[in-house]
Amino acid sequence: MIVINLDVMMAKRKMSLNELSEKVGITLANLSILKNNKAKAIRLSTLDAICKALDCDVADILEYREGDAEAEDE
Repeated sequence: MIVINLDVMMAKRKMSLNELSEKVGITLANLSILKNNKAKAIRLSTLDAICKALDCDVADILEYREGDAEAEDE
């Protein structure tokens, strides 16, 4: 299962969802979906923009954990 640690990185950088949305150029709704681990996919260009805005690496945002993603959704 892939976990998106966007909220962790935002907290470390003391950046709000609104501020990140403005810097990255994507909607609050889409960022919220990512932040709450509800996304089924993410564009590499979006991931690139998030990493630039948060001055972090992809591995700081995405994490692999053993387990079934569908079981976590239930």
